[in-house]
Formats: sequence, structure tokens, C-alpha cells
Amino acid sequence: MRLHSVVLTAVVFAGLSSCTAAPPPPAPAANGAEQGIDPQLQAKIRQYAPAEMTADLTGLPENERRALAKIVDAAQLFDGLFLEQAWAENASMLARLAADHSPQGQALLHYFLINKGPWDRIDHHTPFVTGAPIKPEMGNHYPADSTKAEVEKWINALPADKKADATGFFSVIRRGADGKFVNIPYNVAYQNTLITVSAKLTEAAALTTQPTLKKFLDLRAAALLSNDYFASDIAWMELDASIEPTIGPYETYEDEWFGYKAGFEAFITVRDDVETKKLSTLGAELQGLEDALPIDPKFRNPKLGGLAPLRVVNSVFSSGDGNRGVQTTAFNLPNDDRVIKEKGSKRVMLKNVQEAKFKHVLVPISKIALVAADAAKVSFEAFFTHTVMHELMHGLGPHQVAGSGKAVRLALTDTYAAIEEAKADISGLWALQQLASKGVVSKDVANTMYTTFLASAFRSIRFGVTEAHGKGVALQVNDLLDRGAFIVNSDGTFAVVDAKIREAVAGLTHDLMTIEAEGNYDKAKGLLATAMTLRPDVQRVLDKLKDVPVDIEPKFKPIK
Repeated sequence: MRLHSVVLTAVVFAGLSSCTAAPPPPAPAANGAEQGIDPQLQAKIRQYAPAEMTADLTGLPENERRALAKIVDAAQLFDGLFLEQAWAENASMLARLAADHSPQGQALLHYFLINKGPWDRIDHHTPFVTGAPIKPEMGNHYPADSTKAEVEKWINALPADKKADATGFFSVIRRGADGKFVNIPYNVAYQNTLITVSAKLTEAAALTTQPTLKKFLDLRAAALLSNDYFASDIAWMELDASIEPTIGPYETYEDEWFGYKAGFEAFITVRDDVETKKLSTLGAELQGLEDALPIDPKFRNPKLGGLAPLRVVNSVFSSGDGNRGVQTTAFNLPNDDRVIKEKGSKRVMLKNVQEAKFKHVLVPISKIALVAADAAKVSFEAFFTHTVMHELMHGLGPHQVAGSGKAVRLALTDTYAAIEEAKADISGLWALQQLASKGVVSKDVANTMYTTFLASAFRSIRFGVTEAHGKGVALQVNDLLDRGAFIVNSDGTFAVVDAKIREAVAGLTHDLMTIEAEGNYDKAKGLLATAMTLRPDVQRVLDKLKDVPVDIEPKFKPIK
């Protein structure tokens, strides 16, 4: 039944979307309203501004275009696979919605595809499809009839090697015929789809003449079948090609019980060599930033990983965990501590996605949340560069609990994603302060980074405080208000206090990194609890943003 549901979902997705994120919404009626569609559902869909994703492919030879098309074909299958990971009943619900050709049915299908499920990801996971239950925190990574305490007890009783497997990224927990828990690797649980994905990547590898791309595609194709991703992660770190695919199981956001299990995702992109070269100077500053972190020196890394590449790319297709709800503007991978120790991690910036967000979302927000003079100091360069630093800072600071060697993500479990996102955000701003004082970043970035950060905070909070990024930003806004670094003007707009922002940013960076270094779950839990309640002044600004899109809905063009 499970394998059948994967195939069914993939077939439905292939028929619906090809290279687009979702089918087009019904055409509006003459009076401006969409006939037969619930107005609240219309409003939900309008929260995502349609945005054409364009990338310059003119420099790709014919064989590389064909390879790119094959990689996109493989990536499309991850939409169905991720749906199954999020909820066991997603496939059957998708098929039911796809069969309803009424305007309301097609609108529900549209929003279902945006969210990759029947829960509104920017409205506290509220169900919007009749019959959908409360979103299961365990996703489909653990048995639906189990409890978190029951699974945790079983895991803790396992021998060390079996425990490592059960808490690893690439397996699901199921019940055996005897009712007891068993650990099943992804290559067994999802073999039907992964065999097909692997074959398509192998075909792409045969088409490309770029050695590092060919190596990665061949190794990743093998990894999908063996469940051993280490060698292909190393190859991805060493990838130096015009086509930059990220495809596999990576982030653990959907596992809200423990943060153990990785969701399948794909970002298929082409490299922007001009922008990549411009930002390469930032990567050279990492060890100096690590040595200056505002934490106890014993928590710093005396030597970072030997390879920390930075790529600026333009997206041509994304899927699975890489295309649901709020769109990712950048990512820092892999998450395997063994790879990070040997090679560092790669930061990938999705420039065309960021440009769309800046145009459709951030600029309109700044005109409402900030006074006019500050709104004029919101710049794309500051937005883009802070995003770069956010991703770079994921690789800095503590990754293991001091004195134990235990991975921070395992110590902080369900709190890790939000704490880590907040740490990367605020320490990224701290890092920009350091680089601005050295003249490494431009004067435009130095003059606009604080107001741009403040405006962008309102953008991120709208993602919802049940989502790791939104929760992390809410934590930062509350903390910086308490430290007096942000203030509320008499007209309800927000402003940065220049005399306090530097110290406040350094202070919060210290606190978050120290929590990670100590693996202090209780402090992490307590700090995040404060983020779950939005301050009235913050909520009033958010209420004024109701007509501003929350995010974008990417529209991808077929590869020809």
C-alpha cells in the first residue's frame, strides 16, 4: 500500500504540474471575484505572489541542457515522495482533490500543492481541506499509533550502533508483524520511487561532460539505492560545474518529534559565476569571524573545515521539502557532521528567488512597517548579503556539545531547528558588523543592513511561529525589543536604535551559541516559548500587511 501510494502521488503530480509548482487558479469572474470559490480560500492563495523563475541557459551546450532536463525529471518525483513523508494519507487526498474539477475543488488543489498537504503552513498548520486531521507532529516518520515517549523509550534501549541507525537521517520507524518497532532504511521504505530517480540521475550523468557533475550524479544515484550518502555528499561539496543540483534527503523540519528524519528535496539550479565571484571574499573571512565570536573561547573552532564553497545560483526547478509553503532563499548543506568535519559545508544562494521575494514582499512591507526615511534604506544588496551571512554562520559556532562530542541537533532535538535558524540569523548580522568595520562589505550594505533586517523580520514572522524560521525570527524580535535595540514609534512603525543595536546583536548571538555549546535543552525550550506569543505592537503591524503577499509561488519553465 505504501509503495502504491508513492507511485499514485508521482503520477498525479506529473499530470498536474510538469515544471510548474501548481496548476493555474481559475480565471476571475467579470465582477473581480472568483465564482464558486470560498473567499477565505481565495485570500489564502493570494498570500503567494506568482513569480516566474528565469535563469540564463544560453551558455549551456545541448548535451548539458539534456542532462539538466533529466535531473529535473528526477527531481519531480520528490514531490510525491515528500508528500508521503509528511502524512501517510496525503496521496489519497491529492487524488481526490485532483478529481474534483469544480472551481472550489481546483482552488483547494492549488493550495494543497503550495503547502504540500492540507495544512496551512503560515497559519499554525490549520487544516483547510475537509476531513484533514490535526497535522501529525511525527509526520509519517514514525507509526501513527505510537507516542513520542514510546518511541523515545525504544530508541534509548537500543545498543549504540542500532541507536545511531534509529536516530539517523535516512530511515523510518515502523511496527513489525509482532507489533514491535523496527528501523527501515529509506532505500527499502521508498525503493519504488528511488529506483526511478536513481536511473534518471544515471542517464543525466551519461549526458554531461563536466567531470565533477558526472561524479556527483553517479554517486548520488548509487546512494539512493544503498542508503549511504557520505561519498556523494563529498562529491557535492567538490562540485564545480555550470549546473548545480541539490537532490536527496536533507532537512529534518517535518520530524517535529525529534528532528531526526530527513525530507526528500531538490533544488535544481544553474550557477551565476559573476555573483559567486563577487561573494567569494566573504568565505575567506570565516576563520577570522569564528575566532572573534562573542562566546567563551573554548566553544570556538580553532580550525574550520578545509572546504567551504559559496555558490550563487538561479533556480530552474525545486521540489519536495525544497518547494512547500514559504520558499527557501538559501541553504547550507549537508547536515552530516562527518562531512562537515572533513569538508565544511556549502552555502547556496538562490538569487532569482531572493529577487522575487524582495520585489513582491519585502519592499511593500517596508513601506508599512517602517517610517518613510527608514523604508528608503531597505536594499536588495543588504537583504542578499545578510542571507549569505546567515548561511555562512550555520557553519560557524558550536556543532557538538562541549565535553561530550554529541551533535547539537541531537541534544536540542525538537528545539534545534528554530534555535539554529535564529542563531544563523542574528550571528549573520553580527558578522556583517565585523565585516563592515573592516571594509569587506560595501558602504551600501553597512548603511542599510539594520533597517533591511528589521523589515525582513516582519516578512519572516508572517511564515508562522510554528515554522522554524518564523519562530526563530519572532524570538529575535522579542529579544531585541527587550534590549531596546528595536523601538515602536508613536505611529506604530518600528525603528532601529543605533546606539543599542550592536551590543544587542552580540548579546543574543552569545546566548544562542552558548545554548548550543552546552546542549541546554531546557533553556532552548524556555527561550522559544517566549517567541510563541507575538507582542501587540508586532501584531498590529502584521495586521496592516494583510494585502501584502506573504511569499512567492515560483513558476518554473520547462527545460528545452
